[in-house]
Amino acid sequence: MENIKYSKDTSGIVIKWVSYIFIILFTIVCLLPFVLILSASFSSEEMIARNGFGLFPQGFSLDAYGYVFRFPRMILGSYFVTISMTVLGTVLGLFLISMTGYALNRKDFPFRNALSFFIYFTTLFSAGMAPTFIWVSRYLNLRGSYLAVFLQLLMSPWLIILMKNFAKSIPFEIVESGKIDGAGDFRIYYQLILPMLKPALATVGLFLALGYWNEWYLSSLYLGSMVEFKPLQYYLYNIINTANALRNSVAGANVTVSQLPSNTLKMATAVIATGPIIMLYPFLQKYFISGITVGSVKG
Repeated sequence: MENIKYSKDTSGIVIKWVSYIFIILFTIVCLLPFVLILSASFSSEEMIARNGFGLFPQGFSLDAYGYVFRFPRMILGSYFVTISMTVLGTVLGLFLISMTGYALNRKDFPFRNALSFFIYFTTLFSAGMAPTFIWVSRYLNLRGSYLAVFLQLLMSPWLIILMKNFAKSIPFEIVESGKIDGAGDFRIYYQLILPMLKPALATVGLFLALGYWNEWYLSSLYLGSMVEFKPLQYYLYNIINTANALRNSVAGANVTVSQLPSNTLKMATAVIATGPIIMLYPFLQKYFISGITVGSVKG
């Protein structure tokens, strides 16, 4: 018996340490790309062109960041626009999506099946880019307005379906008990249902925040040069395109490589764009995993 117990303890310790080693190695593999990006952003363009990327900065240089921040007012304005749209869009989107998902799951809502089918149908067939552009720019007259970008990212059928599936885990008896106590529909939603939707709210909120933060394509279609302060991703995209155009226009001229960063500029813009938003994930990881699991099982 002692030998059997010793064997089980030994095997358990071995499995635990093997798991730890595997997780550590996997973490290192995941962190390597970020280390390479950060290292390249602080390297000189000449050393990157000569030796390639490395884990440590080669020929330490701040030229790439200096190129990005050469107009501080523009970069700060872009940050303000993106942060404002991300915060407002996430809060308002969570409010609308959670209400929609909750209402579609109410057994006493007569049109919930028809509306659920209509929302799901839009995930299979879409109008396309051209009709959407005509509708937003000509009929809604939103071209050149931040609302053209803000409203299109506010809700999505997939997020509504995810919220609806999570709401299935909430017993309908809670709604009935609220009605017995004399609470109205909105009070039941706000005081009883909403606190129980925290995992789904964190999951959907992360998707909404990432959507607003990483947006650049809609900005190129509907904003362009019609606004002074562009969203951050679109502003950085224009900086890279401008730098590449300058490098091509002065090809063969007496201009050093370090004066016109290219690879280091791309890495610097990646750090500037992903740095703030990546800090949000550790605080939502627990709820994010829970929300994804429940939404997939209850579908």
